[in-house]
Order: sequence, then C-alpha cells, then structure tokens
Amino acid sequence: MKKALITGITGMVGSHLADLLLENTDWEVYGVCRWRSPLDNVSHLLERVNNKDRIYFDYADLNDEMSLISIIKKVKPDYVFHLAAQSYPLTSFTAPIDTLNTNILGTCRLLEAIHLEMVEDEEYKPIIHVCASSEVFGKIPAEKKPKEGINEECPFHPASPYAISKVGTDLLGRYYAEAYGMTVMTTRMFTHTGPRRGDVFHESTFAKQIAMIEAGLIEPKVMVGNLNSLRTYADVRDAVRAYYMLVTVNPVAGAYYNIGGSYTCEVGDTLNTLISYSTMKDKIKIVTDPERLRPIDADLQVPDCRKFKEHTGWEPQIPFEKTMHDLLNYWRDRVGKGENFLTR
Repeated sequence: MKKALITGITGMVGSHLADLLLENTDWEVYGVCRWRSPLDNVSHLLERVNNKDRIYFDYADLNDEMSLISIIKKVKPDYVFHLAAQSYPLTSFTAPIDTLNTNILGTCRLLEAIHLEMVEDEEYKPIIHVCASSEVFGKIPAEKKPKEGINEECPFHPASPYAISKVGTDLLGRYYAEAYGMTVMTTRMFTHTGPRRGDVFHESTFAKQIAMIEAGLIEPKVMVGNLNSLRTYADVRDAVRAYYMLVTVNPVAGAYYNIGGSYTCEVGDTLNTLISYSTMKDKIKIVTDPERLRPIDADLQVPDCRKFKEHTGWEPQIPFEKTMHDLLNYWRDRVGKGENFLTR
C-alpha cells in the first residue's frame, strides 16, 4: 500500500487533500502535526485517526531537523506533499525572520531529511511536491504582464517577506531535483479558497464578518483592506485534485507549474458577491481598515496555467459562485455553533 505524507495537514489545503486521498485512493495518509496545531479542520477525521483507519498523525516541526529526519525514516512515504508554511503575507511584514526560517530553511530541512534517507536506501525514490506560491511573481506592472496571464517564466518580483520566502522554497525544490536526482516538483498556486479558509485572508474574513452580522454579533460593517487587487480564484477542492494529479500523472523531476482557477475579478467584486448572498445585504456598509493594508501589494494575480493543464489534463470544475456560497455557509455554521472569534 502506498503512503503519502502531508506537511500542514491541519490547514485548509492539507485537510482537503487528506479528504481527497482517503476517498479516492487506497493510500495510507500520514499527517505532520505540531503539538499545538489546531485540529478544527480535521475534526471530522479524528475518529479515523484514533482507530488508525488509513490516517495517522505524527509530530514533526519544520524548525526541528531531527523530527523531520525521524518521521521520514519512520514513514518512508512514497509521496510527500509539502504544504506547511507561515502562509499569511501580512504577518510576514511583522515577523519576517520567522517566515523566512519556517518557509525556506524548513523546506531545506525537509528535503535534506528525504535526501539523507535516499542516500541510506538507494531503492527509496519518493515523489515530492513542494508548494511555493503565486506571490513569488509579486507586483507585475500591467504593461509587463503577458496577454495570456502570468506564465512560469515571468520574472520573480516578490512583494512581501512571505513572497521572498516562497521564492526560496521554489528554488530549493528545483535545486534538490537537479543536484540529487530527486523527483521534486514545485507549484505556484494562485488564490484558492473555500470551506476552512483561515480568517486572515480577504475573502474569508469578508464571509466571517457577514455571518457575524447576520447573527447580530457585530454592527453591519465589513472592514476591508485593498479592494482593487485583481485575483483569479480557484476552489480548494480543485486545488488538491491538481496536487494529486501532479504526483500521479507522469511526474517530471524539477518541473514547476502555475496552477489557478478560471474566474478573475477585483477583490471588491468578491466582497460584493458575498454581500449579495447575505440576508443583510441592504444594510451592510463597507469600511476601509488601514491595519488591513499591506505596505506593498501583489495586485495583478492572473495566471497562465496551460503548461500544467497540457501535462496533466486538469481543469477547474467548481464555479466561483459555489465556492463563495460554500465559504459563507462554512462561516455561518461556525458562528451558529456559538464560537468566539477575533475581529480580524
């Protein structure tokens, strides 16, 4: 039986990837968790974890090399999905060192742990997915953006410490493929969202605030940052299907791909869409919060995904409207359960 290791399994993407693998394969799924990792996103899987029903949680931390060496040696996964990161761009401006350490050095520690195991056992040849980010492209002037969208060969111009860290992540994946013959592939996923999206991201905080307004918990005001950035949205469930196809459809060592959805709009349009679904749509006001503004913004995030689509046959299937409905209903459900939230 094949084994898959997911770093960041308790995040939005990691939890949806675990769902997909459990439903569509016979693989055993091993999730990397820190002892303090919140388990909200995987609460529906905990009974299976407790029963050791094809899914297992093991402790490791990207900032602890020995824990990574230990888990690779113990599990010896056939597939590694490296999703764990300090993933919030705005936080990276106030915590740049933690972001760079976790994302760059953490990726290096993981790949080195795998490399060491491959040196010890020459028959061990895992397939590895390193998750970078569309943020590596950063702030591309409109006149320099290719007509078909941002392709893989567009120059990097990172616009945050997070984006810089993902440039390092991206290059490390390719380095280990070229230097050591490891089957490492790197992805630059553009905006992807849906149920379980963290409330620090724009579309999710919009949905959370709307759900709280509907419940009478806050005034009918949605606090926002920059609404003018252009984004192309994918559903997280389409994203994890892409990641599965990445490692199973003729994987090419050292390959790097842009992946993203097919619906493009400004952040303000996303907000208006969510408000249009609300029972309070006629009462909600929009208020700019300076604390939600980045010092510099990657404001033209529109991908050209032809390379990945031609290689794998992947296409996004879930429409933007369903993604937004599901995201809003996710927050309505959490608010309805009486949870308390930070106002962010």
